Amino acid sequence: MKASASRPACEARRFTRTAIALHWLLALLLLVQLAFGWLVLDDIPRNTPARGFWVNQHKSVGLVIGLLVLVRLGWRLRHAPPPPVAMPAWQRRAASLSHLCLYVCMVLMPLSGYLASNFSRHGIKLFNIVRLPPWGSDDKLIYGLLNQTHQVTAVLLAVLIGVHVLAVLKHSFIDRDRLLARMWPG
Repeated sequence: MKASASRPACEARRFTRTAIALHWLLALLLLVQLAFGWLVLDDIPRNTPARGFWVNQHKSVGLVIGLLVLVRLGWRLRHAPPPPVAMPAWQRRAASLSHLCLYVCMVLMPLSGYLASNFSRHGIKLFNIVRLPPWGSDDKLIYGLLNQTHQVTAVLLAVLIGVHVLAVLKHSFIDRDRLLARMWPG
């Protein structure tokens, strides 16, 4: 593999610092958001001020995640990834497909949550400070469909994250091909 004129050979095989920072920031935010949605949110009693507060925090962080995903997608479309590590063609295709599915879920989950919020009378109160009134009607059917999409996408995303982590572990401990070094900070 030949390095570009502006980057040494070892850096030519790594993602850009921006891509690495966005990857790990989104990984952290998504894991916290998924855990909060499943482990905390359902335990807060409905129709209470505490529930409204925490649901709006969840929605607000979801909007931030959605914007960061768009930034990451934009960055990825404008900056070519480093050359792939050597692996069988079927693994390269599986990796490409799983990355595409991860991106689809990372876009669909906050989008469906945002849209669902706009077909509820509650709308969104951004970080419990700025009210974003709903632009849709209070429609339980549309809300239910979008909320179900949000929940199913969360499960799919969690499964894909698990597959992603298992693949990285396989590459790190079985193949020992330094795949993780391409995305590891520092």
